[in-house]
Amino acid sequence: MKYKTQQISHIKNTKTDVKPLKSLKLHGFNNLTKTLSFNMYDICYAKNQKHREEYIKYIDEEYNAARLTKILTEVANIIGAKVLNIAQQDYDPQGASVTMLISEEHVQPEHMDFPDCAAENLEHQDVVGHLDKSHITVHTYPESHPDNGISTFRADIDVSTCGVISPLRALNYLINCFYSDIAIMDYRVRGFTRDVSGKKYYIDHKINSIQNYLSKELVKDYQMVDVNVYQENIFHTKMVLKDFDVDEYLFGRGQKKLLAWDKFKIKKRLQKEMYEIFSGENTPRF
Repeated sequence: MKYKTQQISHIKNTKTDVKPLKSLKLHGFNNLTKTLSFNMYDICYAKNQKHREEYIKYIDEEYNAARLTKILTEVANIIGAKVLNIAQQDYDPQGASVTMLISEEHVQPEHMDFPDCAAENLEHQDVVGHLDKSHITVHTYPESHPDNGISTFRADIDVSTCGVISPLRALNYLINCFYSDIAIMDYRVRGFTRDVSGKKYYIDHKINSIQNYLSKELVKDYQMVDVNVYQENIFHTKMVLKDFDVDEYLFGRGQKKLLAWDKFKIKKRLQKEMYEIFSGENTPRF
């Protein structure tokens, strides 16, 4: 089911290999910065005010700062980084943020600062993680509107690394973590590093699309569009679900007993919302 709490350990953890250029011998430290940015969207239908309030409450419980911290910690594990420091915040009335500082190198436990992640009555969430070479952040934005019954949840995620570790390894895990109906992703490599002869390299691995690093299951389930600027090492991919079971998008008791015609209209409304977000423009009301 779409709206069913799942533990972090139950989420499919698909690691993506990012292979460096063969025979590239660097002079000193790898100075390239690799940044992967996401907008993840979860959409549902909540018919009345009570159901909308239940949806917001569900999102705040499912994606509070404590759980977001667990997700980001697993991201650090997947990409091979060490967590140095975590800052997290739950917001009133809703949402959260987390920021995490990470390191490519091993850090002794006494140098780490892990705040207590346990919290009650969490609403809006933020988590930030600090790394000595990189950082991971997530910010959440639950939202609903009374006119059409559509409620949305957006998570903004940034994974920035330098050195040999790559954020692309956590790509599939993050998309699966947030039940993504829509994902808008940007990947950029900045700066340069030198080989032993002094030649500058502006990227240290082969890539022509973010889609190269998506699992076969995700490629099958989503419609995707690319906008890439290869000479600038900028890669942009948007993806939206091709199809879905409308029963899994009805939030609130009793809604699955709706007539087939009502479910058809609701599905069309949900699809309209998804494609507006996917395309970045509004379409006429119906």
